Amino acid sequence: MLPFYTTHLEAGLDEAGRGCLAGPVVAAAVILPEGFSNPLLNDSKQMSEKNRNILREIIENEALSWSVQFLSPLEIDELNILRASITGMQRAAMQLNPRPLHLLVDGNRFYKLENFNHTCMIKGDARFMNIAAASVLAKTHRDEHMCLLHEQFPVYGWNKNMGYPTKAHREAIRLHGSCEHHRMTFALLPKQLKMDGFD
Repeated sequence: MLPFYTTHLEAGLDEAGRGCLAGPVVAAAVILPEGFSNPLLNDSKQMSEKNRNILREIIENEALSWSVQFLSPLEIDELNILRASITGMQRAAMQLNPRPLHLLVDGNRFYKLENFNHTCMIKGDARFMNIAAASVLAKTHRDEHMCLLHEQFPVYGWNKNMGYPTKAHREAIRLHGSCEHHRMTFALLPKQLKMDGFD
């Protein structure tokens, strides 16, 4: 069972979609109730889609507070992906009510947020329940969003690759070009696949 870190008024923070070529980066913050436990809860990347969706409903119903924030490809291009990811987690934390006493952040980078204490935890989503819960919300909300975008732009296969740089996704970019949901500061195509005149 994944442990709590300090207190039930501690928020776990995580993000999803950092390595994607398209779509938003999505950040989540979760305060779980004292004594919360669920045997399915783990790092969202190690869970099945079915279990993630089951846990999303449980977390959203039972958490003391939760928040999910989306940062668009335009914001990502303006800020860079690291700053966008951290900004998203900061925004999510600031939306929580009750206010957390401490922020437990997945990863090794975070910018000091005024009036909040924080601790960074490498691979925290596999070590602490509140971060794991945030990872589930970030992942499921982002996947849902990418499936909606797929309906508008089916050529990219976002219902399957979720915007990640798969071979099929890059081949679709090579054939059809990019769209408004692609991150233009990212290397959408390896140099050897770029077409003449590709923007």
